[in-house]
Amino acid sequence: MSIDPRTPVLIGGGQFAQHASGVDDALDPVGLMCEAIRLAARDAGLATPPNPDSISVVSLLSWRYGDPAFVIAEQLGLTPRETVLTTNGGNSPQTLVNNTATAIHNGEVELAILTGGETTRTRMRARKHNVELHWRKAPEGQNPRISGEELDMSHPGERKHGLYLPVQIYPMFETAIRAAAGRTVAEQLRIASELWSRFSEVAATNTNAWLQVARTAEEIRTPSPSNRMIGFPYTKYMNSNNDVDMAAALIMCSAEKAEALGIARDRWIFIHSGTDCHEHPYMSNRWSFARTPAIELGGRRALELAGLTIDDIDIVDLYSCFPSAVQLGAQSLGLSLDRQLTRTGGLSFAGGPWNNYVMHAIATVINDLRERRGTNGLVWANGGYATKHAFGVYSTEPPAAGFKYEYPQDEIDAMPRRELADGEDAAGAVTIEAYTVIHDRDGQPETAFAACLLADGRRAWGSSRDAGLVTAMCAGEWVGRPATLNAEGNLTVD
Repeated sequence: MSIDPRTPVLIGGGQFAQHASGVDDALDPVGLMCEAIRLAARDAGLATPPNPDSISVVSLLSWRYGDPAFVIAEQLGLTPRETVLTTNGGNSPQTLVNNTATAIHNGEVELAILTGGETTRTRMRARKHNVELHWRKAPEGQNPRISGEELDMSHPGERKHGLYLPVQIYPMFETAIRAAAGRTVAEQLRIASELWSRFSEVAATNTNAWLQVARTAEEIRTPSPSNRMIGFPYTKYMNSNNDVDMAAALIMCSAEKAEALGIARDRWIFIHSGTDCHEHPYMSNRWSFARTPAIELGGRRALELAGLTIDDIDIVDLYSCFPSAVQLGAQSLGLSLDRQLTRTGGLSFAGGPWNNYVMHAIATVINDLRERRGTNGLVWANGGYATKHAFGVYSTEPPAAGFKYEYPQDEIDAMPRRELADGEDAAGAVTIEAYTVIHDRDGQPETAFAACLLADGRRAWGSSRDAGLVTAMCAGEWVGRPATLNAEGNLTVD
């Protein structure tokens, strides 16, 4: 079949991990990204990175460059027409691919470099040893174009109770999933740890993974000196590992540009469709912690745009910061947990470089597709507290009807939502809906957090530091238990 010259294709992907022995021999994030870009160029069959219309960088936390794409261009000797920086969120790499594919399809861009990287491990080492870093920054006044949707995802009522960290929220999803399925604590822990063990096995064979060690389910779910409990029921091995120095890069262009560059056809990967959407931004307003309707709708729409069903997908990478995220994603997309749901090994084992994990996933998936001609791949990216979602459908075959994109947010905004009760409004009898117990650095239970429902269906937040209660909540089922809140949100259970 003839290919529309404006068809967006990925021609190269590169990944780079830095295991420096100290601070002095460590590259900065831009240095890592430049290495990943060079690898992506070689992956495409090019001797050097091609000059792009745009360089886009996923927002990073380990250094503030102002305009990191400008610094990258300077170091690589490139002259892009524009530099771009995304908003925060783990959805950003796939959203960036969707936006770039749309620009290529519309004839606005011919070739783009997408990249992201973090040096959190080196930054933590520098802080520990009081080493001042003197990494480069863009000149004052040099500003990138900002791409993506910035959402305020923490309600003042949540922050008031000290709830704002993913390590607090994702364990709550786990308890809600468990209760909705009617499983015991032990049954659910076995499912989550076996899932994570399979992820670690993938990381063990992934040469780009940060940790290439296969761990047993027993090892993952059992607290130990090297695997302390963080937020019940999650041990350290079940949390995203952000203490990494990693970067990834993608090179995208039009089919016409790929031809002009002489890129071999067996390197081309087509993006058939993409979607972006988000749940109700605040946890307080979600209808349930055991379902993610935006994933259901956004994922289904991406598949429909590609003319496929989930049964047509051969290669899958689901966002995997915590086991509950994978379970919610699989449930929403109609995937069995027994399927191969990661191509990298996930954020706990392959590495979780903050916003940029999914660029590593995409770079891995495109190579998997090349090795299995005629197959289809699906990538789901997630930001916040299972809040912001981005989907991409990829294939070695060109899309029959061209690249398609949708943003079905209006339908999600119209879905049922709960109101938040707080203060005196929330005082009185409640039912526990989801919970977790945060542990201290010594692995001892410290603070219990609970999402609670009032009789009228509103949600309220409760917490407790009572030693007896927080210890008790680490055993048995507490979802569905009657409890009491006072005006300050202190939780008591009879």
